[in-house]
Amino acid sequence: MAMNVLLVDDEAGIRKVVGITLADMGCTVHQAASGDEALAVFERVRPPVVFTDIRMPGMDGLELLRRIKGQSPETEVILVTGHGDLDMAVAGLKLDACDFIAKPVGPEVLEIALRRASERIAMRASLRRHTENLEELVRQQSERLVDMERQCAVKGAVEGLTQLIGGIAGDVEGGLGIFNGLPCLVSIQDREQRIVSVNQLYRERLGDRVGQLGYIIYAGASSSPGESPVGRALRTGQGQKSREALFGPDETLSAVMVHTAPIRGSDGEVELVLELAVDAGEVQRLQDELRASRQRYQQLFDEAPCFITVQDRHLRIQAANRRFRQEFGARTGGLCYEAYCGSGRPCFGCPTLKTFEDGLPHQTELTVRGKDGEPVNLVVWTAPIRNEAGEIEGVMEMATDITELSRMQDHLASLGMLIASLSHGIKGLLTALDGGMYKVNAGFRSGDQALVQAGWGKVTELVGRIKGMVLDILFYAKKRELQLRETEAAHLAEQVAEAVAPKAEQCGVDFASEIAPNLGAFAVDSVVLTAALVNILENAVDACLEDKAKVGHQVSFRARPDASGVFFEIEDNGIGMQPETLARLFSVFFSTKGSRGTGLGLFIAKKAVDQHGGRIGAVSEPGQGSTFRIWIPRQAET
Repeated sequence: MAMNVLLVDDEAGIRKVVGITLADMGCTVHQAASGDEALAVFERVRPPVVFTDIRMPGMDGLELLRRIKGQSPETEVILVTGHGDLDMAVAGLKLDACDFIAKPVGPEVLEIALRRASERIAMRASLRRHTENLEELVRQQSERLVDMERQCAVKGAVEGLTQLIGGIAGDVEGGLGIFNGLPCLVSIQDREQRIVSVNQLYRERLGDRVGQLGYIIYAGASSSPGESPVGRALRTGQGQKSREALFGPDETLSAVMVHTAPIRGSDGEVELVLELAVDAGEVQRLQDELRASRQRYQQLFDEAPCFITVQDRHLRIQAANRRFRQEFGARTGGLCYEAYCGSGRPCFGCPTLKTFEDGLPHQTELTVRGKDGEPVNLVVWTAPIRNEAGEIEGVMEMATDITELSRMQDHLASLGMLIASLSHGIKGLLTALDGGMYKVNAGFRSGDQALVQAGWGKVTELVGRIKGMVLDILFYAKKRELQLRETEAAHLAEQVAEAVAPKAEQCGVDFASEIAPNLGAFAVDSVVLTAALVNILENAVDACLEDKAKVGHQVSFRARPDASGVFFEIEDNGIGMQPETLARLFSVFFSTKGSRGTGLGLFIAKKAVDQHGGRIGAVSEPGQGSTFRIWIPRQAET
């Protein structure tokens, strides 16, 4: 029953005892001593279950319940009551509390309440899945009803079959076997409106009327045969559609929809008329059923808990559900990328365009902007919509808002980021410290006092930098702003190279640096940026060590200027990366080193580059090595 749980009580002793019990059940327990503190913790953690004392100073448990349900209706809140709190507990249940338990709280009661909350959460997730499946079932049912309506609306089918009927007109004495499967009354009549042939359903419903006048089955047609359905088709030479009253065998009347189509001879003159009569009540029933299905489908479409659009090949929105319209303010006919980003071109890696190209579903993550201008993180799925010929005529795009999930991920990673930042940054400085000690030892061995003094100077400088880095990273873990200083780019690049060169030498990897003398200055946080570059360089050395197929390995570090910034390039001929690894390279907690890596180094490096307003990218081929390119602007946008 492992899950995040928020425990709220103004008594520290109760929080401690209940918290230990919940932790023993496998829960991750977050605590708060008041309603206001609980709301702050809830905003940060978003636990699925909250235990709260019903009576607390200030904001009581009922008010906290209202606030939490207002923010997250799916969160399960369990009220902890004392003697005489039954009325408040009942009021809490009316506010959609999951349960209430009485003090003193025992382990068995806690376990039962937690299980009940878990069951409600699981049931809600199951209901969501069933709702998604229902949408697909409604779509299939709608398609089936459309097909049935098309069968009933036989005029179009009749016009398409006119040539076929003309070909068999000379052999109608054998009956209309070709129409025996249709759920309607079919007859062929000659120019005198005498029935030449009928289908099986006509014979069962009205008897064998071959040779009789066809119009006598309709009320009022006997007095004006020219106004019968077949009579109008003979007079105008055009197919007709009308609503008629038909006499049954017991002289009862029923409403039918009648369609007629003329059959012409080789001279172009109308020789026969095909007449089809469909029960109007059945047509109406099918139309009502189709209308109801469309309404249900539209309701599901609008109430779906995600953003849904249907787009054409030009990325114009053909349909959009209510949530999409509310968040992005788009209307039918607008361009998708204008609604998402307000830009004049499609998003990079647009999954909808990919689906139009290969006909396959695609998934991607995008950062767009809502109508209030705030960034929204989305996971986007696409699916092709095909016509009867199997051609793609549109793409359905479904997007889920994961903004809060991304924020929670960043928060949960903060502690790991602190540890990884500290370890990666100091590791680079300690590598350089080893180089300084190497100079000291070499000076002692050779008796070169100048070399000893230079080595100790380097050691002292690096110890000071380590102290400063520890303090800076501790502030960084609290999301402090960058400490930007005007820095000579060449000097920073040389420090990076000096920090990594000893490790490369000890590992037997050839390390080469090419630092242009005219790099100029840029405004950076040298501690943060140096740690990021050292981390990538050390990863390059590790990639060479992982490669057992080559004899010699090399890591190259280059720095060159451009008008608005400085380019850094780190290249190795190590083991390289597969495409799927490259795609997740900068994701948090993703590591190619197994248990030897934290999965945070490159994530932090990218974050450092992003904080400076720069860009970072990588290219790699398995067995051929990797190249990282970093661009840092001369003036960071902070």
